[in-house]
Amino acid sequence: MPLFAISNLRLSAMEQTNFVAEKALQNLVERNLQTLFNCRKVASEFPTGAQHAGRIDTLAISEDHNPVIIEYKKVESSELINQSLYYLSWINDHRGDYEIAVQKSLGNSVQVDWADVRVICIAPNYKKYDLYAVQVMGANIELWTYRLFKNQFLYLEEVLQKAYTPPNAIATSNKNPVMVAAGKKAAITRATGSYTFEQHLEGKSEKVKEIALAIQEFVLGLDPAIEEVPKKMYVAYKISQNIACMELQAKVVLLFLKLDPKEIPNPPKNSRDMTNIGHSGTGDFEIAIKTMDDFEIAKQYIEMAYRKVGG
Repeated sequence: MPLFAISNLRLSAMEQTNFVAEKALQNLVERNLQTLFNCRKVASEFPTGAQHAGRIDTLAISEDHNPVIIEYKKVESSELINQSLYYLSWINDHRGDYEIAVQKSLGNSVQVDWADVRVICIAPNYKKYDLYAVQVMGANIELWTYRLFKNQFLYLEEVLQKAYTPPNAIATSNKNPVMVAAGKKAAITRATGSYTFEQHLEGKSEKVKEIALAIQEFVLGLDPAIEEVPKKMYVAYKISQNIACMELQAKVVLLFLKLDPKEIPNPPKNSRDMTNIGHSGTGDFEIAIKTMDDFEIAKQYIEMAYRKVGG
């Protein structure tokens, strides 16, 4: 579907163009890493050594302190997927090289969390065979498409991938398809991640479990593109960057939302400005949820955070 500009209640189609060279796309993304993916740049054209004889387009580090690899193509190409898989394997075998690069670029105080490695591919399109291959492999690769328009608008979207369902899967036609897809996605995340959602539920009270499951269902139901990423201390929900981080404690569930507390009028009593307070996860607006009524209040702020990051 094309994009349209609105002028005096009239629509005009926005004409597409493309970057002159891949380097122009790379430069634009690297200059806006914080805005697009909430990452910090580590290096450009990072050499993988004489033996591997490659160069990683962009090395970065995420808001969760995970390594990030970004590869670009200005035309549809299966080579992009193959390169990304190659570099994903390389970085896991050369952690020391990456950590040295991080220290040189960002300082010795930055610690790397190897629980996840985030690989981002950016291209105008992907072949259906590539989409299927990435799904079946279960590799932690994000496929993003872009559209550049002549009026200097850039549209960036993560490719929506339906969970691979075996032929003998149980039919779910009587259920809400949005929630079914979200549930499948959460199940795949829990099964393949370094940490699991169930680990965060272990030892918690039934009330805390009920709240956590309600939050999970609500957040994943906002958009099929939202991913659940369990970490050691919290569970993150993200699109291009974290929207919310959920920390389960003995009697309360803490939500850290990607919102500026100073921009929220009349915040609820169970919220707190965490801008200058150390905490697990990302997001400066904390909401403490002890009851389902607290969760009902929190919903509007979760949706606000979702819209804030571009949902």
